[in-house]
Amino acid sequence: MVNTSTVSVLAPLPLALAALAAVGGGMINAIAGGGTLLTFPALIALGVPPIMANATSTVALWPGLLTSFWNYRGALRGARAWTVRWALPSLLGGGTGAVLLLLTPEQKFADSVPWLIWGATLLFVLQGPAMRWVVGHAKPVADGDPLPAPPFGFLVLQFFLSIYGGYFGAGNGILMLAALGMMGLTNIHTMNGLKGWAGLNINIVAVLIFAISGIVNWRLALIMAVGAAVGGAIGARLAQRVGQQWVRRAIIGIGLGSGTWMLLQRLGV
Repeated sequence: MVNTSTVSVLAPLPLALAALAAVGGGMINAIAGGGTLLTFPALIALGVPPIMANATSTVALWPGLLTSFWNYRGALRGARAWTVRWALPSLLGGGTGAVLLLLTPEQKFADSVPWLIWGATLLFVLQGPAMRWVVGHAKPVADGDPLPAPPFGFLVLQFFLSIYGGYFGAGNGILMLAALGMMGLTNIHTMNGLKGWAGLNINIVAVLIFAISGIVNWRLALIMAVGAAVGGAIGARLAQRVGQQWVRRAIIGIGLGSGTWMLLQRLGV
């Protein structure tokens, strides 16, 4: 249940703030990945318990993944082998992660939240150097050439990345981009399209499991879903026209700040 002693989620201002966080989350997912670093802390600030906040955030951000992927669909020409093979480990891993979340005691998950957020923020900090190293050491695939089928080892890696995606997911897009770069992909738009396709598969299973389990705050989720869909469409267009540095700096600041705030809350400071 939502902790209504903190704030009433039925009030117009909290609902508006949640929708605004979802717009930002949808944009960030489309541009760099990591929209959970906006939506999850926002829900916690509204008094939603951590596991419910995580499930509600996952449901709310899924429409944004859909609109983002739709805007990248043109960059996936020649990638049919990927879209078919990439789906299965993403579906299986996403479902596994969602079930693991349901099996995690609320207290233990709440205690781990600051570390999950800081870990996801660290991924953002390391993304630039990691991607430069990957691109410099990978055998490139020429733009416009059909992509070779992903090797089995990378399908196994995608399964484990998808488990994290179904469990918490913040920063999982960065891990997937790095894995794609290790395979030789260098076109960031194609990589973002494949990342978006994987994210759709990971999260649709998690969304169904969370919905059936009854841990989603649907009033917040539906309002935020509209915002995420708008943000995803805007972010996908911006990502193909402008640089990402300003987004990265904002995400890092939000991640460090929200992780610290949640740890202080757990410590009763």
